[in-house]
Amino acid sequence: MIVIAHLSDLHIDEDARSAERTRAVLAYLEGLPYDLDAVLVTGDIADHAAPAEYQRARELLASRHPVLLCPGNHDDRAAFRRFLLGEVPTGQADPTAPVNQRYQLPGGAVLALCDSSVPGKDEGFLADGTLAWLDGVLTEAPHGVPVLVAFHHPPAELYVPFVDGLRQFGAERLAELAGRHANLTAFLVGHAHTAAATTFAGRPLLVAPGVVSTLRLPWEHHAHPRDVVHLDQPPALAFHLLDEAGRLTTHYRTVQLP
Repeated sequence: MIVIAHLSDLHIDEDARSAERTRAVLAYLEGLPYDLDAVLVTGDIADHAAPAEYQRARELLASRHPVLLCPGNHDDRAAFRRFLLGEVPTGQADPTAPVNQRYQLPGGAVLALCDSSVPGKDEGFLADGTLAWLDGVLTEAPHGVPVLVAFHHPPAELYVPFVDGLRQFGAERLAELAGRHANLTAFLVGHAHTAAATTFAGRPLLVAPGVVSTLRLPWEHHAHPRDVVHLDQPPALAFHLLDEAGRLTTHYRTVQLP
């Protein structure tokens, strides 16, 4: 059984609040009696992509569990690479290129982390190069080996107007790719600040709740923009369980603040 803790939208900034909430979630994970196979964080690590925010995030995310990060619309690719991935800029590599990573999970399963961010914009899009890279990861995986695909922006509507206007566009290209690869098991995303589950391209589309805040659904608030985000709900996360048959089960947990 593979167990992945899935966090998203930390939005680390200079304020103590985001750090306190992230610290509480990591303390909860560190206090678990068993080791996790991965802690996946699907974007918006920093709030303003400032070096100090990334340095603080790196300290807060230190864990005995493997921690895997992909960028969101609040992140900057070059700073993300330098401060979170420890990549040293070279004359040959483009630090602003999409940050795509492949991680080998125990038992052979693969986690493909794609960069759905678009520099300078809040909505998402998978560049042609990213889709080609993902196609290669799926093709190279041995027959029958599950591949979980993670990125920040949901590629399908969640029926929350604010989020749907900033979702991943051009998603029909991803759906076509998924149709050619039966081993693509599920999509793991963030961005929406709400625990949600739906489908995309015939696969589960599982949305991690926000650590820094929780989105109010349209029937939970008045139309005023200040009512959209709930700051008092506790931070939350998802646990994804992948069994030997490739079946995925998800549980959601809230974390009490000290």
